[in-house]
Amino acid sequence: MLCTVFLVSAQNIFAQGSDFLLLKKGDRTLRHYLAGQHIEFTSSTGAYHNALITNIKNDSVFLQEFLIQRIPTTYGGFIIDTAGSFRFVYNYRDILYLGRIERKNFNVAGSGGALLGGGTLLTLASAVVWVVDRESFSPVLMASGAGLAGLGYLMSRAGSKPITIGKKKYRLEYLNMQTEN
Repeated sequence: MLCTVFLVSAQNIFAQGSDFLLLKKGDRTLRHYLAGQHIEFTSSTGAYHNALITNIKNDSVFLQEFLIQRIPTTYGGFIIDTAGSFRFVYNYRDILYLGRIERKNFNVAGSGGALLGGGTLLTLASAVVWVVDRESFSPVLMASGAGLAGLGYLMSRAGSKPITIGKKKYRLEYLNMQTEN
């Protein structure tokens, strides 16, 4: 009897999925953005947002951004507290830059930072050797250290750039999932 009542009432249940955005490079989909996910972007007005997507509807992205404070305690630690939240609505075409895509393979920015630090240290050590003992000084080693530091700087800059919508064939595509009755 209970199964019959459930089956009869279940035929009138409808589920409506939210619209969503796709980040594409050429024909390949790199990432999708749905309601309930976080998005990090800079808009056409220059405003930076790291917010929760509450809804995507009619070419608009509805966001909720939280204001978080670190409050010091009397014991020397900190309590993280949400001081408030703000709601924003943006047309998906107003998104100019997206945050970095998390890559699980090679981290260009991290490797660049390691090369920058190591090359700087090698250059400074060579300078100390030149001041203290000029017979043991190697100009090739100092030039190599400076070159590695420069390469590391360039790699760290290249790895931390946001994705620019419209350049290198990156684009945001809005998919309307609303059915018309």
